[in-house]
Formats: sequence, structure tokens, C-alpha cells
Amino acid sequence: MKKGKRLLFGMIIGFFMIFAWWFATGQAMKEAQNKRADGNYSIAVVLGAKVNETTPSLALRYRLEAALSYAESHPNVTLVLSGGQGHDEGISEAQAMVNYLSAQGFPENRMIIEDQSTSTYENLVNTKKLLPQSITGVTLITSDYHLARAGYLAEKVGYEWDAIPAKTPKVVEAKVRFRERLALLKTWIVGK
Repeated sequence: MKKGKRLLFGMIIGFFMIFAWWFATGQAMKEAQNKRADGNYSIAVVLGAKVNETTPSLALRYRLEAALSYAESHPNVTLVLSGGQGHDEGISEAQAMVNYLSAQGFPENRMIIEDQSTSTYENLVNTKKLLPQSITGVTLITSDYHLARAGYLAEKVGYEWDAIPAKTPKVVEAKVRFRERLALLKTWIVGK
């Protein structure tokens, strides 16, 4: 095969691989949002996001608003607030969530704090350590774009799951959706 034909063949293969990646991750992200929670699971895990000093970022606030609305509609649900403290955060993501929910009047006896995790995988592994073995399914509350990867990882640690998608801030939507597609592909390949 001549050099020009090899190059063209390689470009075509590359294009189809990129298309397949884009399609597969997009489909997974869309399907995950359709696994809507209905109060079936007694535990809902609110996955952390950036904290600005001690204040939840807009993304985290959207997750907390979704969690609060869901928990108020389902009084049987306890929230696991999961997220450690990054080097540029004044407090842990979990503590910022407790502060926010407490200020809204949400009862402390319906909150479990997991404040050691630094990744989505650790969120779920550490949460599993805090819960009774009898818990086999959880509701995931996170940004809509993040649900596919969170759900995949929940299954890896042994949970069935459903979801409450939180909206994504418009100002970062394009960037985080693209980055999440890369993260989802990595998770499928390496498993976490």
C-alpha cells in the first residue's frame, strides 16, 4: 500500500474511532439520566463538587437543590454527603453540603457524612464502608452529565442504582461534557 493510501486509511479509521467514542459516551450519558429515582432506595448519595473556600460552587449547589427536593418528597431517604477537601478548598465538600442543607432546615439525622474521598470511585467505595451490608441499591444525585460514570462505578462496587440528575451550570457545560466523555472512556478501560 502506498504511503498516501496508508495515511488516508489511517485517517478514516481514526475518524470512525472518534465517532464511535462520541456516540457511545453520549448514549451512555443519555441513558443514565433516564434511570429516574422514585424513592425505592432508602439511601441517596450526593456526589461532591468544588467548594469555593466554604461556599458550594454553582454545580454543587445544583446537586444540593436536587437532593433537597428529592429528600423532601421522599421522607424515607437518608442522604450520604460524599466529598473530601481539595487543596484549594476551605472545608470538605461533605461539610459544605451539611452546612448548606442545615441552613435549609434539613434534619441532621437524615445526613451521613463521607468526607475522605477525592474521586467518584472513592465516593462510592467509602460510602459502601459507612452503610450496612443489607443496602444493595442507592440513588445517585449528581450533575446530569456525570451520571453514566457514577452509575458504572456504583455497579463496580456492588450497588444497583437509580438517579436524580442535577442541572449543569451553562457557563461550564460544553467543557465539562467534553471532559466527562474522556473520563467515561478512561473509566470503561481502567475500571475506575
